[in-house]
Amino acid sequence: MFLALVLLAVLIGVVQWRAAAREAAAEAATPPVGQILNIDGVPVHALVMGEGPDLVLIHGASGNLRDFTTGFAEQLTDRYRVILFDRPGMGWTGRLPGSGGAWNTSEETPQAQAALLQKAADALEVRNPIVLGHSFGGIVAIAWGLSRPDDTAALVLAGAVSEPWPGGLGWTYTVNGSLPGGALFVPMVTAFVPKSYVEASINAIFAPQEAPAGYGDHLGTGLTLRRTSLRANAQQVNALRPHVVEMQKKYARLTMPIEAVHGDADTIVPAHIHAEVLMGDVPRGALKILPGQGHMLQHTAPGELVAAIDRAAAHAGLR
Repeated sequence: MFLALVLLAVLIGVVQWRAAAREAAAEAATPPVGQILNIDGVPVHALVMGEGPDLVLIHGASGNLRDFTTGFAEQLTDRYRVILFDRPGMGWTGRLPGSGGAWNTSEETPQAQAALLQKAADALEVRNPIVLGHSFGGIVAIAWGLSRPDDTAALVLAGAVSEPWPGGLGWTYTVNGSLPGGALFVPMVTAFVPKSYVEASINAIFAPQEAPAGYGDHLGTGLTLRRTSLRANAQQVNALRPHVVEMQKKYARLTMPIEAVHGDADTIVPAHIHAEVLMGDVPRGALKILPGQGHMLQHTAPGELVAAIDRAAAHAGLR
């Protein structure tokens, strides 16, 4: 028995050591590209590009602001001041106080995430922005609009979570988001997950299109695989649905222009569950469905998103 305990302790020590080593390597390979703001004691990573009306970009689950910097954000800097943030727990933004300690729960609700990013935007003197959210970032963008309806020029939703969905989210979210899973399983993922698995996951997210060459290295998937980020992502996603249910009751208050763009081949956030339903809940919504497109529209159909931003700016009187 004693020997078994010693061997278990050694195994745990090896896993944690290797996880820490891989995290250090990932952080060295993918440093911050913007500035780190101190917002109520939480570090928030922000990147500001270009000049013009303010445009905030909010990334989805498992990502960071680099997801928009493979050419998409650069297409907008000639006519917008583009502000990109890492969401709480992802990239180089810290977790919100009180998050991560309870079984399968998180304090990082869409409303709390929006509030943190709004304070960061205030520090950057952002005024009356267009707010674009992709995937999970879409529900954070909606929370932004609900909390600041008079200081949000428009929303642009790209393959966005917006409505309650049926069914569960899969065992990995449940395990990674739980207290024992976060303590035992997550470090093993960080320490040992092979590159082939990461590449397969990226391919699944981009399907039926292909990921751009070098996408994983540019994004810095090692940042997502850090223990803290894996737990944050799982807990945020697991805890999301009840907040969407409550938010949906208030969608009639979203009186700003809303441009939604969604692929009809998106199996990650299906259009018929989210964007199509949302159009019946908001006063000024417009939806463009892209035939054959999947989930990663900022990479596979960037021109459509740029056009949606320009339409939103025109409707809001910014152009």
